[in-house]
Amino acid sequence: MLRFTGLAFSVTVPEDSLLPPFLILQLSVSMVKYVRKRPEKKEGDMFHTADARDILSGKITDVYFERTMTILKAKGVNPVVKAEFIAKTLPEGRSWSVFAGLEEVLYLVKHLPIKVRAMKEGTVFFPYEPVIEIEGRYQDLCVYETALLGLICQASGVATKAARFKRLAGERPVISFGARRMHPVLAPMIERNAYIGGCDGVSVVKSGEIIGEDPMGTMPHALVICMGSTVEAIRAYHEVLDPKLKRVALIDTFLDEKFEVLNVAESLGESLFAVRFDTPGSRRGNFFRILEECRWELNLRGFSGIKFYVSGGIREEDVPVLNPVVDGYGIGTSISNAPVVDYAMDIMEVEGKPLAKRGKWSGSKRVLRCQACGTGMIVPLDAEQSICECGGSFIDVLIPMFDKGTYIERMPSHREIREFVLKQLETIGDRLSVG
Repeated sequence: MLRFTGLAFSVTVPEDSLLPPFLILQLSVSMVKYVRKRPEKKEGDMFHTADARDILSGKITDVYFERTMTILKAKGVNPVVKAEFIAKTLPEGRSWSVFAGLEEVLYLVKHLPIKVRAMKEGTVFFPYEPVIEIEGRYQDLCVYETALLGLICQASGVATKAARFKRLAGERPVISFGARRMHPVLAPMIERNAYIGGCDGVSVVKSGEIIGEDPMGTMPHALVICMGSTVEAIRAYHEVLDPKLKRVALIDTFLDEKFEVLNVAESLGESLFAVRFDTPGSRRGNFFRILEECRWELNLRGFSGIKFYVSGGIREEDVPVLNPVVDGYGIGTSISNAPVVDYAMDIMEVEGKPLAKRGKWSGSKRVLRCQACGTGMIVPLDAEQSICECGGSFIDVLIPMFDKGTYIERMPSHREIREFVLKQLETIGDRLSVG
């Protein structure tokens, strides 16, 4: 065994480990720096979250994996395995989902001596299709199963829900407004995956920094309350803030929406870009009719160019109903609290031989997708290429991504992933129409 000792920790590596020595040293040095900088935590003086070091060191693991490692080391058992990540069913009985979280997965495993095949991030996939396959000695990946699943389950759920909203909204912008519904540590992750899933923008400052886009937003009710009226709030917004920011008035704080839209329209005139309706459920009634009435009154007075944005508890089924009178959506809880994709990680090959537990398909696999119609097919790894029933040709979508510290595929930008998702929603739209 090789032991590297720091100030308050030690890193022990088996002599036969495939981990390159320079990476062992790099990890040890970075942990020394971390221990030196980390302040002493006291009860009540901390956020109840893990940090990157906890995840990379394998502390975010179910305890039975730690016990498994103890047993395997004691018995000298450390086979080369292949394990795959699949979802047999998808949330809400849907027929498709969007694969997300790969960028973080590869960041987690980049110091591990393993190989990774995966779908490209943003790939639309179907039940039973492996989205990731990892290959390596089991002891090198054992304690990371919990974290690896966590990185893709929630990310895929959020990206999928965002894709569904964007598909329903069409050309109308969809903005992620849901950061406040989750722990703030998770906000950038949630909004990043909402964006790659199809949202046109995000509201949190840090999220905008991560995806490389300016955050979007209007004004809170608090500003209206502090200023005394909606008109005074939008005037102050117009006087103080940068002219490049579009003037959007929130019009449901104090008065009836029909009269408030007229008040702000007459106050700002052509400078008013849009109004946002965040009408509370207790006052909403028939939301479509409220919006329709406001549109009529504005058009009648020459304000037909003012756009309508809506937010506040918008669900998927609301979007087709509201589309005729809405120009954009702010979606919060429906996206941020999206149901996770229930992936499982399972060994399906040991020392080159197919082997899996009951209920799983053993052996390494290819996942094929028809370039013409989008039909998917799962075949054994050594299966020959075939032609789709529609006459189109198949391509592999489970491809080599990473090999023991080396990226094989270039990691796309967040904008490129989003464009990839939207293109798939267009090209295989007919197949997605059912669920």
